[in-house]
Amino acid sequence: MSQEALSQKYDAIVVGSGATGGWAAKRLAEAGMKVALLEAGRNISPEEFTEHMPAYKLEYRNLSPEIVRTRPIQKMCYACMEYNYDWFVDDLQNPYSSPPDKPFTWQRLRIVGGRTLVWGRQSYRLSDLDFKAASLDGYGADWPFSYKDIAPYYDLVEGYVGISGMTEGNEALPDGQFLPPMKMTCGEVLLRERVKAKFGRTVTIGRTAILTKNHNGRAACHYCGPCERGCSTFSYFSSPFTTVADALKTGNCTLITNAVVSQVEMDSKENRARGVTYIDRLTRKTYQVSGRTVILCAQALESTRILFNSKTREYPAGLANSSGLLGRFLMDHAVGAGASAELPDMEFKKSASDPNRPNGIYVIRFRNLKAGPRHPRFIRGYGFQGGAAPNYAFGAEGFGASYKNAVKKGVYGIHLGGFGESLARLDNYCEIDPALKDAWGIPALRISMTHGSNEAAMMEDAAVTAAEMLEAAGARNITLNAKLAMPGMAIHELGTARMGDDPKKSVL
Repeated sequence: MSQEALSQKYDAIVVGSGATGGWAAKRLAEAGMKVALLEAGRNISPEEFTEHMPAYKLEYRNLSPEIVRTRPIQKMCYACMEYNYDWFVDDLQNPYSSPPDKPFTWQRLRIVGGRTLVWGRQSYRLSDLDFKAASLDGYGADWPFSYKDIAPYYDLVEGYVGISGMTEGNEALPDGQFLPPMKMTCGEVLLRERVKAKFGRTVTIGRTAILTKNHNGRAACHYCGPCERGCSTFSYFSSPFTTVADALKTGNCTLITNAVVSQVEMDSKENRARGVTYIDRLTRKTYQVSGRTVILCAQALESTRILFNSKTREYPAGLANSSGLLGRFLMDHAVGAGASAELPDMEFKKSASDPNRPNGIYVIRFRNLKAGPRHPRFIRGYGFQGGAAPNYAFGAEGFGASYKNAVKKGVYGIHLGGFGESLARLDNYCEIDPALKDAWGIPALRISMTHGSNEAAMMEDAAVTAAEMLEAAGARNITLNAKLAMPGMAIHELGTARMGDDPKKSVL
């Protein structure tokens, strides 16, 4: 395959323009370094945002058959729809495999900004319950730093991004530097008060990367609703209009779009990365970019794929794989369990919050805290996301007078959904599938992951505790669900390049 070398040599090459890639490019470019920022997809413009467009203006009224044909996996994502499906990868061009008994859904975008364009925007700090969990329960390995070490960086990021939320003084979920919180609904306030009184647990408003007041040149949210279709006022954090824009303003950053990176190039004499090779997504032409430093920010699985595909004579198992652990310890939040119900005490009451509030509530972890007690069936813990609001007569039943009465009365719904930790296990992994390549001839991944007995027990408990909290709030018609969702459905995949303090037991 012929290759063309780009003439400029950069101080740093950043692969991926999403949450981490945008930050890396911004910080390095502002420090005076010459940066090449490579993105596998196209650029994006606010002119294509559709947050104010009704479905009847779409050709297929948001039911496009093209989504079913080209994005059978991506359409499983709550955010993938006719409005924006071309932001998501074409599954036919970007295949991966999974064992038949271990399905995994990999939901991803290829466009400047990546998943920051459609993410749920919930932004929570980890604590030493997470960083030092192994010291508390004996499973796995601690992170090689503590919350105290990383707290200044949380401050830096939150001060720039703008996170709205309430301070709670709960060590399981450290407070941050918050913008004013969004308002809770009457039902959520009721839940907060009764859950605190009966169980001592904390229900708080979601901590979200959406502005509640003007901040860093971006406007406060105007509560129009469908954030996943883009935000013309840039009120939620997405990298194209924040970090990437800042990097480009310096004049030190070059954005290269449609650059599908196939491998990192190594200098065998110096034992250092010297650049990357990429294939133009549209022309299929191959290029090399040279740089003193290469930073992979292409998302956990894709970055690991690049490392595997960068194998050389000196590194036959892939780069950074002397431990043999590259690709191992794949994780994704355990989700799917929770409870939903109706709040009769709230009937006829209007919401204190806007009906299009782009946020929910959060129940802070209360299981297996440092001070105890320990749950007998599982280690680690979980939190809940959820909400409570009137349904505005959607789905009202009846006919004639009974229907009118149902509309007047309404139903005040409430729900809680658990998000539990997935244990880092050696047998959850990704690797190169020798029989599968993408549309550009790059070897694709095989992904093998299952949730274990710890996650199952955790989610069973989450369903029970969700129901008991709803019952404490006076809810009726409570429905429980303890079934685990397929791995990948949380869209929080991580791991595969474990960080540690022993090179024999970690990748970084």
